[in-house]
Amino acid sequence: MNKLNRRQFLSRSALGLGSAVLASRIPAGASPVLPGKTLNYPVGFQMWILRDKIEKEFAPTLKMMAGIGYQTIEMCSPLGYKDLGFGSLLKLSGKELVKIINDAGLALVSTHYGMEELRTSLDDRIAFAKDSGQKQMIVSSFDLPENATMSDWMKSADELNKIGVKTKAAGIQLGYHNHHMEFAKLDGKLIYDALMSELDPGLVKMQFQVAVISLGYKAADYFRKYPGRYISAHLADWSPEEKKNVPIGKGIVDWKEFFAATKTGGVQNIFVEMDAETFKDSAAYLHSL
Repeated sequence: MNKLNRRQFLSRSALGLGSAVLASRIPAGASPVLPGKTLNYPVGFQMWILRDKIEKEFAPTLKMMAGIGYQTIEMCSPLGYKDLGFGSLLKLSGKELVKIINDAGLALVSTHYGMEELRTSLDDRIAFAKDSGQKQMIVSSFDLPENATMSDWMKSADELNKIGVKTKAAGIQLGYHNHHMEFAKLDGKLIYDALMSELDPGLVKMQFQVAVISLGYKAADYFRKYPGRYISAHLADWSPEEKKNVPIGKGIVDWKEFFAATKTGGVQNIFVEMDAETFKDSAAYLHSL
């Protein structure tokens, strides 16, 4: 999840997502492989970008996203994000939430959780994940201050390992989502590489934020550098000329290389996460691969 977006509360942007050819439906939680295609994942999206539509337009928005080609969804935890647009979903049980999602033609496969809610409500959040049939719990951020030291990062990573012991015992894979900040250097070392050394590969997998291509870091390189360490990826593309995210396929990411490396990385799911106006063209491009 884009940290800058979450902290600065992106202004609402019109979806502009007209009708398109309906995507094929898949059972809840399924991840079919599509033989003979570069794309071998269902096309997913992260709900954070559409948080302003949840309270009044949740089901219609989900149906619209299915209609333009999306098949899976990654949610944000209603408890951890209750003040960020998701509080209205707290009245729903996990089973009730997933039924709404399935009825819209989508599969719920993953959810973002805040570190603080896992510190204080881990058993409850595990129960929510199990109730909604999810096998993945992704920590969206450590929420460390900008002046955090490498020691602070390592302490958070160790804490996440301990949380991972409990999620693993419950049959759920814990994951960690990076932002641009993990690709800064402290004490002469890239924070991301330090985290990969500290996090237990058997307890915590990674969700790679492809948007760090804007800093010169390629997802495919990391999938090959750390084989088997990844569970999912957030997709974004980047235009150096426009200096902004652009729809998938219209930027500098080599998507054929990306998808060729996902198997090595261990990636199970992909989720588009950019401004809402990019969703339609991004889905169309991914389905064309």
